[in-house]
Amino acid sequence: MHTYEAVEIGATREFGSYEVTRAEIIEFAEAYDPQSFHLSDDHHAPFETVIASGWHTAAMTMRMLVDHYLLEAETVGSPGLEELQWRAPVTPGDTLSVRLTFADKAVWDDHRGLVNQEIETHNQDGETVLWMNARCLYARG
Repeated sequence: MHTYEAVEIGATREFGSYEVTRAEIIEFAEAYDPQSFHLSDDHHAPFETVIASGWHTAAMTMRMLVDHYLLEAETVGSPGLEELQWRAPVTPGDTLSVRLTFADKAVWDDHRGLVNQEIETHNQDGETVLWMNARCLYARG
């Protein structure tokens, strides 16, 4: 398991291969973000097709983080994000992957350490579609 002490500043992990479908973009939008450009190609936005909600992109990113890293890390929650950016739209057929970089860390209390993690989600062309600075609490040794 990856504890606070095991986190190496500057280290990166890359993982994931998540193919985004049109059906799931629309399903997420209907449930959580029913704006026209997330629901249909027939809209007045500058996109040629439906695009995923930014919150959907964040949820897909979180799924890849859990599946490929967080289940083996001794994380104990998060006090939040410092910054979140949606840099490019996610469209049907995109394949997403994640790069996690450990930016810095500090002792939080006797039992936990805080790790700032820069998280980038890329599409199949290497374009960054999401970037965030996430603060994550890890168990201390």
